[in-house]
Amino acid sequence: MATPIPLAERPRLLIADDQQDIRDALRLALREENFLVEVAGSPAAVLEAIRKQRFDAALLDLNYARDTTSGGEGIELLEQVRQIDEQLPIVVMTAWGSVELAVEAMQRGAGDFVQKPWDNTTLRRILRTQMARGAARRAVLNRALAHERAHEREWAEAQSAQQALMPRGLPALPGMELAAVCRPAMELAGDYYDIRPMSGGRVLLCIGDVAGKGTAAALVMANLQAVVKALADEDLGPLELCRRVNRVLCGNCEEGRFVTFFCGVLDTNDRILRYVNAGHNPPIVARPNGSMLRLGDGGPVLGEFPDWSAAQGEIQLGVGDRIVLYTDGITEAANSAGDEYGAERLGALACAYRHESATELHARVMADAIRFAGGAFSDDATLLVMAAI
Repeated sequence: MATPIPLAERPRLLIADDQQDIRDALRLALREENFLVEVAGSPAAVLEAIRKQRFDAALLDLNYARDTTSGGEGIELLEQVRQIDEQLPIVVMTAWGSVELAVEAMQRGAGDFVQKPWDNTTLRRILRTQMARGAARRAVLNRALAHERAHEREWAEAQSAQQALMPRGLPALPGMELAAVCRPAMELAGDYYDIRPMSGGRVLLCIGDVAGKGTAAALVMANLQAVVKALADEDLGPLELCRRVNRVLCGNCEEGRFVTFFCGVLDTNDRILRYVNAGHNPPIVARPNGSMLRLGDGGPVLGEFPDWSAAQGEIQLGVGDRIVLYTDGITEAANSAGDEYGAERLGALACAYRHESATELHARVMADAIRFAGGAFSDDATLLVMAAI
């Protein structure tokens, strides 16, 4: 005696025909296949059944009460079924079949075609073949979806880890206002900024940009964050801190994966900012009288030259000064004509609105750059604004 097949393992087949005797005959013809058969007598019943559960195959008549000869109603049903379940194996059948109708049905998503009156052996073979192919397609799709979900979880975890390395809040500095944001172009960013209190009323200000985008750039950025965080506790000056960061990056980064980096140490007691610009976009200082300075003193990028050296710059900040630090995602934002936002436009805007607070100026610059770029940045974009008050 044959062992009964558990219900959960039996293929589920939907049979659709508007004639009861045809549905009964098909059930009888397929009784030895151990299919779980459900029948439907109209296109509406077919769609309702497919919405409720998943089938391993569907055997659909092409002609129903509304149109008994052309197959048009069945072709329309076929398209509606495909919108609900793209992977469902479908075999169509009609007593009015023709080569043209069969070709059209296949083009619309049917896997095979059977004419009435049917041959039982052929019918069973076609259904078994379509079910096997459908099961294989679903298995491939399920594996792909599982891989995609795992990939999405990994990206989400990576994003969360990276965001945890960014400043969770901006410190309160005596006589200074701060506003900052980093907008990744992709799931992970290659931009970086940090503001860390040091001893003796000093504050470390950093902004950087790793060459490239995506995962590789984000890994270098995470390395940079970790190194700066560790070195900040040693109360180093900007030149020595950059020198040590460069040493670590040269040992850890692949060739060509360099970092542009601006490192400043602000003494809040006398408002002197000592800094090193390692190949980064020069920060802008907008003075109350409308003049502008660019902080360019420094040396080459980090992570590329083991024998790195640079000069250290220094500037005295006064009440009313506005300092704008940014990455090239801001200045290289392009409009539909291919024109870049540019450092000149950024500097002019900072000077024009130099009397605004750090938060207001920051919001104005971001809004202006985004508007210029047509609503979105194509690269990681970071902006830090500091106002001396």
